[in-house]
Amino acid sequence: METVLLIGATGNVGVSAAIAVLRSGRKVLAIVRNQDSAEKLFKHVGAREGITTVEADVTSEQGIKGVVEQVKAGKLPAFQHVFSAVGGLYRTTPLLEMTTEELRESMARNWEPNFFAYRDTMPYLLEQNDPRSSWTVCTGSSGDVGQHAGPAISQGPIFSMLQSAYLEAEHTNVRVNELYLGVRVEVDESAEKTGAQKSSDFAAAYEKILANDQWKACRVIVMKPKHFTEPEIEVRIRRVAMIPESEF
Repeated sequence: METVLLIGATGNVGVSAAIAVLRSGRKVLAIVRNQDSAEKLFKHVGAREGITTVEADVTSEQGIKGVVEQVKAGKLPAFQHVFSAVGGLYRTTPLLEMTTEELRESMARNWEPNFFAYRDTMPYLLEQNDPRSSWTVCTGSSGDVGQHAGPAISQGPIFSMLQSAYLEAEHTNVRVNELYLGVRVEVDESAEKTGAQKSSDFAAAYEKILANDQWKACRVIVMKPKHFTEPEIEVRIRRVAMIPESEF
């Protein structure tokens, strides 16, 4: 049975991904901060069976790498898919009022762990050479809308990273895709109070990515509830003719 490594598993989107994985008949290997976080995941998913948790600090340069090392050593289940949904620091400080400390914290919380996730898990997927493999990251439309500077700035590098990842993975066994989210998603218990979209409903979008082995180097766009089951698909591979240095 296939296993999905979830990075950022206890957030609103991470919970949604866990639900999607279990619904698809796969198993979850979830990175959590501590046992309390693990219990939170079980509660919001509504299940324990099929979920293995491991404690690590995903904001640390060694956190995700250490989990992969445990997998290689046979201490944790092997995985064929990765879903990264790290972030959640959502400050509304205007751009001109943002301090250097706030900027660095936004990057450290919202951007760097997603880079670590790619850098430290992709080599493992390539080594396994399993044709079913996929690597997916969830991004937010704030990077394009720019309404709040902190979240917007920290999304930008993820978009750029993905473009490089699409090209690097194009002829490999790994499907790299982006789940681009433009609606507010919260765990079901919270969504029922706030009116946000439910994690259990949004789960359908990641189920689609897991099921469709033709989606590679794609932005899977979810801008409204109907996109949960019928997302818009945009192929992101682009090549630009480079000007030879001799012509400068």
